[in-house]
Amino acid sequence: MSGQYKVRGGKLVSVDVTTREDQIATAHVYGDFFLEPDEALEDLNAALVGMPVGATAAELADAITARLKARPEPVEMIGFDADAVAIATRRALGHATSWDDLSFEVIGPRVLPPVMHVALDEVIPREVLAGRRGPTFRIWDWDSPLVVIGSYQSLRNEIDAEGAERHGIGVVRRITGGGAMFMEAGNCITYSLVVPTSLVEGLSFEQAYAYLDDWVMGALAEIGVKAHYVPLNDIASEQGKIGGAAQRRFAGGVLLHHVTMSYDIDADKMLEVLRIGREKLSDKGTKSANKRVDPMRSQTGLAREQIIDGFLEYFRARYDTTPSDYTEEELAAARELVETKFGTEEWTRRVP
Repeated sequence: MSGQYKVRGGKLVSVDVTTREDQIATAHVYGDFFLEPDEALEDLNAALVGMPVGATAAELADAITARLKARPEPVEMIGFDADAVAIATRRALGHATSWDDLSFEVIGPRVLPPVMHVALDEVIPREVLAGRRGPTFRIWDWDSPLVVIGSYQSLRNEIDAEGAERHGIGVVRRITGGGAMFMEAGNCITYSLVVPTSLVEGLSFEQAYAYLDDWVMGALAEIGVKAHYVPLNDIASEQGKIGGAAQRRFAGGVLLHHVTMSYDIDADKMLEVLRIGREKLSDKGTKSANKRVDPMRSQTGLAREQIIDGFLEYFRARYDTTPSDYTEEELAAARELVETKFGTEEWTRRVP
């Protein structure tokens, strides 16, 4: 049985294992990493032998670290670490999955009220958990303005009620944490990714954010944007922040990861609606509120639709995908959630 793990910004680690009586019987670690001294490779292998097949990534990493520390001389692991070996081992044992193990259902942009997309972020994970839908990648599109606040944000601290009313912008609370999303038609690009939690097996929460958005770094590079991840959950370029991510892990083993990136935002309007907009802008390296925040439009010169098409093309080329769409049952479930949860004052004001 074989498993692989590519360290983000590092090297590829592969592990071949055999098992006997619920233990690892043999293990062979290899890859394009660097290791000093050379003899430490045998210790990597030996650290895994005898470990229970159900050992967690943390337990495997601890065993590797203890074995290497027991050597008389220091060991240098260059381009990888004990956690990477542990994750590759878990994948070899079938407890963790990689991107190559998954086939994604891809739903392109479909114009819906933005609150429906918020509700679909609860509906789609339920469908994946129930086995009625596979791992899903979908692009949001909408035709009306809305501010989507994080699950734990204070409504009155985040929103200027008079400004929101003046501009006719409603407020909805989503199921993930993080900050507010100022959404008008055509002003940003948002996507959601629903995957088995096993895809981020052994990764910290911080690592999981960057790992799930590694593909979009390549997609951005294809359209001329040199982007990088800023912990915990920001995507930035040399000109400043582009967007941010949020996650929710569901009992049963499914993870929702979504990202909103600025395309062409009316910053003046945003600052009249979001109370802490100026502080957030300055924190992200913006010295003043210009008429527009347009990192993707100005850096690429591309229409929003072209960027979305580029993202979809890149994702489809990188992973195994099939085209999909929302089912009538999913849309009906989302409409019901709008009526009973996301459209209610009780939910929106859960944190006053």
